[in-house]
Amino acid sequence: MEQIQQVLNAIEQVIIGKRSSAEQLLLGVLCSGHVLVEDVPGVGKTTLAKAMAQVLGCSFSRIQFTPDLMPSDILGLSLYDQQQSAFVYHPGPLMNHIVLADEINRTSPKTQSSLLEAMSEKHITVDGKTHELPDPFFVIATQNPVEYEGTYPLPEAQLDRFLLHVTMGYPEFDHEVSILSLNTGTKTIQDLPQVLSPGELKDLQVKSQQVYMAQSLQRYIVRLAQATREHSDVLLGLSPRGAQHIFRVAKALAFIRGMDHVLPDHIKEVVPGVCHHRIIIRPEARFRDITVTQVIQNILEATSVPVLLDD
Repeated sequence: MEQIQQVLNAIEQVIIGKRSSAEQLLLGVLCSGHVLVEDVPGVGKTTLAKAMAQVLGCSFSRIQFTPDLMPSDILGLSLYDQQQSAFVYHPGPLMNHIVLADEINRTSPKTQSSLLEAMSEKHITVDGKTHELPDPFFVIATQNPVEYEGTYPLPEAQLDRFLLHVTMGYPEFDHEVSILSLNTGTKTIQDLPQVLSPGELKDLQVKSQQVYMAQSLQRYIVRLAQATREHSDVLLGLSPRGAQHIFRVAKALAFIRGMDHVLPDHIKEVVPGVCHHRIIIRPEARFRDITVTQVIQNILEATSVPVLLDD
């Protein structure tokens, strides 16, 4: 898809060496899902989110989650208007196409739930009145993996709402040198071209899910999901929602790669991102230094791949 490549090329003008991360965010957008980014500060999460919004022609807001953040701070609130003699809704920062929820685990469970309910329902309720969120609507939530003091970790049921788990990581040496030069230049996010409009994006969302997937590959996804539930080192495996997400993201990946059908490699490529935040390792396995990444790789290697893709 030429438009998809234009989107990724444009983002690379301000986020150097992170095309894979940009592609994963774009997969989330195409699947109408949300992405959890777990990484240390300063690796470009905010810049990537802003660049994605600019290139897709979408509105953007960033919410810094803090312990004293209230649900009304993100949902908005109704205030009495004397001229109209009525309460008037004043939208909060959620009323944007792309929302960056920075350090989501630093706010109270009540505020977390308000955000996650909006992510699930695609609308919010303020003072008994329902307000539809923009379409498309996409949340990028971030967590710091090394700071735990003063945080409220997301429960498993809420983590399961996220389509993908992404880590950006530090840039390679040559890329970081290029980043130094970029930061002293004049190229800004506002200078990036708008490649798509929200309407065109919605059209691509529909087309990405029209990609064909053979029944044998659908059964392969279910076998992978069942393997996570039966693995001896796993306390909590993949939910049916997680299997559905593999199905959707694999189709979107094939679409991004310009194919009209899904291959086994597409499924293998998206499984880590879809599964990482959903699988919980048993305590005794953690004592043996078993990680989620190792378990996922073990399952991918042990599960037989369909040879014939036609039904």
